[in-house]
Amino acid sequence: MTSDLTDLTDAVNINLTPFQALMIPVALVGAVFLSLGAQFQSRGVKRVEARLGKQTSGLSVRHMLALIGSGNWVLGTLMLGLAVVLQLISITFAPLIVVQPLGAVALVITTWFSTRASGVPLGQRSRRAVWTCIIGVAIFVGIAALVGHESAITRPQLVTVLVVLAIVLALVLLSFKVVQRHKSALYYIIGAGVLYGFVATLAKVSLNRFVNHTFDWVTVFAVVGVVVASALGGYFVQNAYASGPADLVIAGLTVIDPIVAVGIGIIVLGEASGAPGIAVVGFLVAAVIAITGVFQLAKHHPQSRR
Repeated sequence: MTSDLTDLTDAVNINLTPFQALMIPVALVGAVFLSLGAQFQSRGVKRVEARLGKQTSGLSVRHMLALIGSGNWVLGTLMLGLAVVLQLISITFAPLIVVQPLGAVALVITTWFSTRASGVPLGQRSRRAVWTCIIGVAIFVGIAALVGHESAITRPQLVTVLVVLAIVLALVLLSFKVVQRHKSALYYIIGAGVLYGFVATLAKVSLNRFVNHTFDWVTVFAVVGVVVASALGGYFVQNAYASGPADLVIAGLTVIDPIVAVGIGIIVLGEASGAPGIAVVGFLVAAVIAITGVFQLAKHHPQSRR
């Protein structure tokens, strides 16, 4: 244990350039737009369902088309689009493991807006669940920032990520057939979080290859993967809004998304190669804490029980 602690201390090497450090406030502003966009999109989905009726097996094509005519949903989509642009800028010029999880700030903002808009205050258990999510993500990212490092992405590594994404897409589509009639908010949230984790990773790889003039045919498949995962993830998010409160959706996305993205960076891309054993244990413990917070929020959120 002492040796692991020494190794972890020796591994501390966070050397952000001033320009990279500037990406931190960029990511934080993106988190604000993520929160606002989630609120407006959620409001738009619920109004469309109130007009056209609720669906038990996911939003229909009619519901999805009706969203385009919803002013709240369109405004929320524009805000989320701006949030995505700011996220892409931040992950292009700064380490993924540093800026990607900053979206957890959106959870606090969204929770505040949600309670103000609904007039239903969070109970003590719900507030504890929110802070459990944030603490878990903070520990996870803190360890990743200490032991993580960026290196050039090889073609075999990118192919591995694409193969894993293909398997995940197959599993998501198969599971959707099984659970779609239950309209589970957690299922849609977890599915969207996993898919968006791949989106963030592949987007960073694609942008870096473009910037470094190493764009090739494999990168084209990565871009296609970003589009497919984004589209399916977006559909899952809209169903999550129809199944649960906005802050629960944001809790899942801002916890699961960065854990998946950083996990890919560690396991496949080798961004934590040589990390001591205590860091690996810390990753697992932090992930369990954060995910437990999501499940607790789903269980105790007042709007989830209504």
